[in-house]
Amino acid sequence: MTLFLLLFVVPVLASTAWWALQDRPRHWNDADWGPSGVLPAAAQVADATIHVMTARTGGWKGAVSVHSWIVWKRAGDRRWTRHDVVGWGNPVRRDGYAPDARWYSNDPVIRATVTGAQATALIPRLEDAVAAYPWSARGAYRIFPGPNSNTFVEHLLREVPEIGTTLPPHAVGKDWRGPGLRWGRDPGGDLHVSAWGLLGLSAGPRTGLELQALGQTFGIDWRRPALKLPGIGRVGV
Repeated sequence: MTLFLLLFVVPVLASTAWWALQDRPRHWNDADWGPSGVLPAAAQVADATIHVMTARTGGWKGAVSVHSWIVWKRAGDRRWTRHDVVGWGNPVRRDGYAPDARWYSNDPVIRATVTGAQATALIPRLEDAVAAYPWSARGAYRIFPGPNSNTFVEHLLREVPEIGTTLPPHAVGKDWRGPGLRWGRDPGGDLHVSAWGLLGLSAGPRTGLELQALGQTFGIDWRRPALKLPGIGRVGV
């Protein structure tokens, strides 16, 4: 119990206290959903490019979670293509928002980037992974413990491990792998064990070592040295 309090509860309380001090919209229709300027215009980027992006979500959820999405363009494309999942209608959306749109007024962060020939090779595989996403039916979205927006993007990152990243520890829903007790290795070689998305463990070259509880993650990344802290995110390189 003491270990759980130190590893999970204390970081979440610290993040919640910080969030309470932030100036933020109180309702979705008061928020800024427009472009943030984080990405250049696609026409200014010659090479094929993939970006994994996140931004803090809204309301009190923003104290402990981010919303994630993925954008890409092929060489010569004059527009970005964005894919993410939302909680109304058909969950999987293509270009539902500007590629670098703020989420509940929160500026996005680029979590990973792939460019050039590697991006050209990976984009068709991403398109296949989007089409094969198992929770794409209307009504399949569930905010907690999943499947939600973070479940979707982490699914893409597992299916295309060459992107070389995972979602941050406060991406609630990233560890949802279906109802019941699930285990197995992903195509990148990481081992995952999940109990209804509420408790879990991941270990491998992409994730390092992660302990998961109630949508939050504590872990150690040895490839890019960092601590993964619930509610707070990565602390390190």
